[in-house]
Amino acid sequence: MGKKKKETMEFRYYDIPQKETVLALLGDSWRRVYGHDEFHLHFHNLMEVGYCRQGAGVVCLDEEKCRYSTGMISVIPANYPHITISDGEDTNFWEYIFFDPEQIIREIYPDNPIYQREMLDVLNKNAILRFESECMSLVDMVKMIMEEMRFKRPHYMEVVRSLAKALVLEIIRVNEQYEAQAAEPVKTMKNTQITAAMEYVNEHYASPLRAQELAAVCNMSETHFRRVFEENINMSPMDYVNMVRVQKACDLMKKTNDSMDIVAVKCGFATTSTFNRNFKKFLSTSPYQWKINPANYERKLLNFNISALKGW
Repeated sequence: MGKKKKETMEFRYYDIPQKETVLALLGDSWRRVYGHDEFHLHFHNLMEVGYCRQGAGVVCLDEEKCRYSTGMISVIPANYPHITISDGEDTNFWEYIFFDPEQIIREIYPDNPIYQREMLDVLNKNAILRFESECMSLVDMVKMIMEEMRFKRPHYMEVVRSLAKALVLEIIRVNEQYEAQAAEPVKTMKNTQITAAMEYVNEHYASPLRAQELAAVCNMSETHFRRVFEENINMSPMDYVNMVRVQKACDLMKKTNDSMDIVAVKCGFATTSTFNRNFKKFLSTSPYQWKINPANYERKLLNFNISALKGW
């Protein structure tokens, strides 16, 4: 009997707008039938927090299927396979915020990198799917962030930044309580074979990296590692490395006025021409054009979906 074909997963990359703390997906465009036109689990580069304002269905969290209904909140770490599927053909209404928890934790504990890592581990320990009544403080913070992002009143960015810090600490608190109850954690991608390599890339993208080095991190032979990585991500290990470098370059260009040569070096590209080639491969434009035309390209990045599916 042949080997069972592994389920394909899709990697979706979202970019937080310049000067913002969160990316908010709000409003009527998120009233829809969820999951019926999708065939694979997906995962994100950012932490996803969703609030179900109307509807019912199933959230698949890796291998776990969990029922949801109106008034429930979901917190899904980065690199965590999931999909939302509505019951029948009924329209559901979810709203979402995405943020980079590592950046927020660094701001909370700026002088303690060891504690930063410990808190990030707790934050990413589990997915959360609960009724509003079970975690009212968490839901209240999420709703406040959504309303600030919806109406963008004066000083909203500063308010959201403060609320995001409180939200991260509350998620940590909920996960600590969950662990204290000795409940069995939901399986995440951190239990799969390649997550160690993905985390290693995120920490060492600025250094020269080879597939052999990533394979060693996962205690695999290079040949086996390449096969397992592509089976999970449908992208070669080095394509994934370069994609992460492009993401980091976007962040750097938004925050600094460094030349493209400096950005290339800081993000791990050996030459500027290699940087330009990979940037165009993933974003269909040059780094320079991306930087000088935020009106043209910022919107594209807000909804940009780097799909790991072959042929996309």
